[in-house]
Amino acid sequence: MLLKIHHETRYNYDNPVQYGLQQLRLRPKERAGQRILDWNIEIEGGAMELSFEDHHCNHVDLINVERGRSEVIIRCTGEVENTDGSGVIGSHAGFAPLWYFKRSTALTKPGPEIAKLINLLDQDDGDDIVRLHALSALVADKVTYKSGETNARTTSEQALELGSGVCQDHAHIFCAAARSLGFPARYVSGYLMMSDRVDQDATHAWAEIHVEHIGWVGFDVSNGYSPDERYVRVATGLDYRDASPISGLRYGAGNEDMIVSLQVQQ
Repeated sequence: MLLKIHHETRYNYDNPVQYGLQQLRLRPKERAGQRILDWNIEIEGGAMELSFEDHHCNHVDLINVERGRSEVIIRCTGEVENTDGSGVIGSHAGFAPLWYFKRSTALTKPGPEIAKLINLLDQDDGDDIVRLHALSALVADKVTYKSGETNARTTSEQALELGSGVCQDHAHIFCAAARSLGFPARYVSGYLMMSDRVDQDATHAWAEIHVEHIGWVGFDVSNGYSPDERYVRVATGLDYRDASPISGLRYGAGNEDMIVSLQVQQ
């Protein structure tokens, strides 16, 4: 499947920025089953300083915001060709060893809520894939998809206790629970072509679990199935902070508004 993507992030500041840096993880990963035919990033109000590959093999672009700017626009356009692997990414690669992905983070640290979730899971099923799909369905059942209830700092425990959240929360909870069961797990950010719309409000997030004799397998808790050719993998990490599409800092008083425009279509 050939996907065309247009992703624009517009920042507006109450007062001109005195100094600002942005880290972009917006270039999709080239891998078996995902081929990048074309990808361009344009910056208005800033300049590309350098690019590098981080320890998760994510492509990172560092942007310097022009002094005195009140608006910065980051625009990505490109075409990606995907094939359906039924969610299977394959064998592990990269700089970080598999045991590293069993580590918890501030956003995925398991607590009593994760423990209660795992206790509801049927532990007698010896098939890892079946058990992980059951865990995915359990997370979706316990945490209703609802925007505006959580934010980028919400932990897996907090989202479970609240009982609502978005794809980011689903992925964090799933990773925390899978690690508690002994599986290496990672967070994935990227794009998804929706069946009912072209225009979207935000990028998407899901999780990948490493299963013995199979490799990394994707699970989209929010939609209840494994990623297919409609998904574009962009960045991976232990949690949202490792794979955030845009993160950074700025000096200067005043508030910041962000407007996202995203289109993913065949």
